[in-house]
Amino acid sequence: MASSSDSWMKEYNEAVKLADDITGMISERSSFPASGPETQRHASAIRRKITILGTRLDSLQSLLSKVPAKTEKEMNRRKDMLSNLRTKVNQMASTLNMSNFANRDSLFGPEIKSDAMSRTVGLDNSGLVGLQRQIMKEQDDGLEKLEETVISTKHIALAVNEELNLHTRLIDDLDQHVDVTDFRLRRVQKNLAVLNKRTKGGCSCLCMLLSVIGIVGLVVVIWLLVKYL
Repeated sequence: MASSSDSWMKEYNEAVKLADDITGMISERSSFPASGPETQRHASAIRRKITILGTRLDSLQSLLSKVPAKTEKEMNRRKDMLSNLRTKVNQMASTLNMSNFANRDSLFGPEIKSDAMSRTVGLDNSGLVGLQRQIMKEQDDGLEKLEETVISTKHIALAVNEELNLHTRLIDDLDQHVDVTDFRLRRVQKNLAVLNKRTKGGCSCLCMLLSVIGIVGLVVVIWLLVKYL
């Protein structure tokens, strides 16, 4: 039966292999389009594996305290191995903009990580594997709920965008109607000005005609008075 020390090294080697797989997947990103469903699925698969690897590192950290007494040098060596691997994982997470991965308290809440560590107390290797699977399932459920929330938010955003587009079209139509009305109003004002000018001109001619008729009539009256008197 393998010792706890051998179990720790086996778990560590599997974690290293998973990290290498993730590194390869990150390298393959250059062969995908800049955007699109296939690119998003590939990125999601990488994030999922990084999350799983983070859980394994937590398990390794817990197992390290249960390894049978080793020399201080060996314990420090394993701590350095684990620290270096965690740094590598954080760098991979940073490549995918998983900014909160390094600070998992911010991602899962201040008590989740300590709770996860406390759940490993008293568990053997098979129990840790079962706990890891349970944690992975809980994370999958959380990701599914997050996906539903994102989809719902997307639909709301699309509805809001459609509403904004409708209001924009209505405003454009209103502007067009205002422009047409303004043009017609200016045309009517111009016609009124011309009519007013013509009316004033007609009144002047009529006044002049009446004045001439009045003068002629006055001359006729004076002539008749002079003739018959």
